[in-house]
Amino acid sequence: MTAVADILKSKAHQGVYSVAPSDSMLDALRLMADKGIGALLVLEEGRIAGIVTERDYARKVALLGRTSGETRVSEVMTSAVRFVRPAQTSGQCLALMSENRLRHLPVVQEDGTLAGLISIGDLVKDVISEQQFLIEQMEQYIIGGGTRPA
Repeated sequence: MTAVADILKSKAHQGVYSVAPSDSMLDALRLMADKGIGALLVLEEGRIAGIVTERDYARKVALLGRTSGETRVSEVMTSAVRFVRPAQTSGQCLALMSENRLRHLPVVQEDGTLAGLISIGDLVKDVISEQQFLIEQMEQYIIGGGTRPA
């Protein structure tokens, strides 16, 4: 299984986008739309205060008839944020996401600093890549007449 740190390296070109608790949901939605993402970390003084997702907007703003311009991120965000460490594996992350019905996990260093954010899509891509590698190795083994590949 791949370590979370390696998954973050593979998506190094992407930044972690965030908003403040006092920002409006309209600002959060605009940022998500501009970046083509479905979740934002909510940071306060450099620390994770929460996470806000498109699902949060749909359920806590739109369905309740609230306006996104007047609703603060702090009113909608999930404050109890589950996170992982860089050394954890993709399998551990998938289990945590499945058990808790999560789509995004912040990655936090031992000292509490933010290392990145991984999505269920990142993990699925990694699993597919690992499976493809194994299939190729098995094909080489079969084509080679049963000799082990180097």
